[in-house]
Amino acid sequence: MTDPNMPPPERPVAQPTHTTVNVQPERRSGGGGGVVAFLVIGLLVVVAIIAFVLLNGNDNPIEDAADTNVAVDVNLPDLPDAPTLPEAPSLPPVEPPSIPGPAPAE
Repeated sequence: MTDPNMPPPERPVAQPTHTTVNVQPERRSGGGGGVVAFLVIGLLVVVAIIAFVLLNGNDNPIEDAADTNVAVDVNLPDLPDAPTLPEAPSLPPVEPPSIPGPAPAE
């Protein structure tokens, strides 16, 4: 146990040290060429597929399809007559509302 009448020991004053480290990332050359080449090749493949489908030597399988003309006759039941609506009541004539003329403010 320490004596309460003794002054506290002096603490050493530490000098702050500051260190700054700047690390630059390595530069890569040719960063986007692979992506552009991938997109160009992809577009060429899509154009080639469309050209093949459209220009496949006129061998159209739709011309060889069977005749699909079918006569459809459906007997629909007759619907009952709709009920008649009651006559609308006749309303008395109404005068249009009157608007008072402008008057000076009092």
